[in-house]
Amino acid sequence: MNKLAERFSWKTYVLFTLALLTAMVLCICMGSVSIPLGDTLTALWNTLWGLEIPAGISRNIILNVRLPRVINVALVGAALSLCGAAMQGLLRNPLADGSTLGVSSGASLGAVIALALGVSMPGTGFGGTMLMAMGFAFLSLLLILSLAYALDRSLSTSSIILIGVIFSMFASSLINLIISFSPEHIKSVTFWTMGSLSGTNYSHAGILALALLLCGGVILRCSRELNAFAIGEDNARHIGVNVRRVKLLILAAVSILIGVSVSIAGTIGFVGLVMPHMARMLTGPNHQRLLPASMFSGAIFLLLADLVSRTLLSPVELPIGVVTSLVGAAAFIAILYRTRKAR
Repeated sequence: MNKLAERFSWKTYVLFTLALLTAMVLCICMGSVSIPLGDTLTALWNTLWGLEIPAGISRNIILNVRLPRVINVALVGAALSLCGAAMQGLLRNPLADGSTLGVSSGASLGAVIALALGVSMPGTGFGGTMLMAMGFAFLSLLLILSLAYALDRSLSTSSIILIGVIFSMFASSLINLIISFSPEHIKSVTFWTMGSLSGTNYSHAGILALALLLCGGVILRCSRELNAFAIGEDNARHIGVNVRRVKLLILAAVSILIGVSVSIAGTIGFVGLVMPHMARMLTGPNHQRLLPASMFSGAIFLLLADLVSRTLLSPVELPIGVVTSLVGAAAFIAILYRTRKAR
């Protein structure tokens, strides 16, 4: 692993980019209706340069159905994996991911309430589910940090994790309670809580891209500070890191990204937990290389998982969260076994 990390360079980013583009094109070609590779590339190329698409090519399927979904899947995968890598570095806990804060559970609770009550926001263009999920994500962060601060004024990682786990259990209980009292919505709520990106469009992709650009940029700029956290908060403080400010900044950025991702894609597990470990095998622990690699690996993994969910039992579509959990659990066990064996 160390030799791989030493050889990690710009060439690796080129390979990551090629792998990502290949996965995106593959996901556009394959589905309940298979589209030839040549037709897909022609449609994408002509659209990119404003040329007319030849007759006989499934323009609507490529540009209006699969392309926006593929873009959304890639952005969600990159966001979740980036959040997981940031949380593992911040909390110095290999089992941490973005949902450790409880923000993911809070966002899920808000979306489930919107689905069960039929909440809608006229004139927004995105519906009540998305806005409720984002709102509850922010409220969850404020509540968790306030409780953690009341227990520990230093906002230690152990306090944040403890409150986050307790809040996640509480939110899950409320979700189950809502489902039990809303039997007419049980199918849509249950499917959403297992994750799905069907029906996503370019507007959703625009919001995800903006959130990833702003919040992801904040996290990437804190890569040096995350390296300092690896040696402990006290040591990081001694070398000039404003521990509380950096911690709050990363927590806020992670919460926004998780809230936006969950509001659009539902609850998708294991991406933020497993993919940073996979990326770390290539890059080593340096967050300046680990964070970008985690984004690429998360996007590629979720694209392939979405492809499996669409094609495995076609025309029936599996929830993408089921696929990521099955694959992620097996991959995580393999990572733990390899780590133990290396010791």
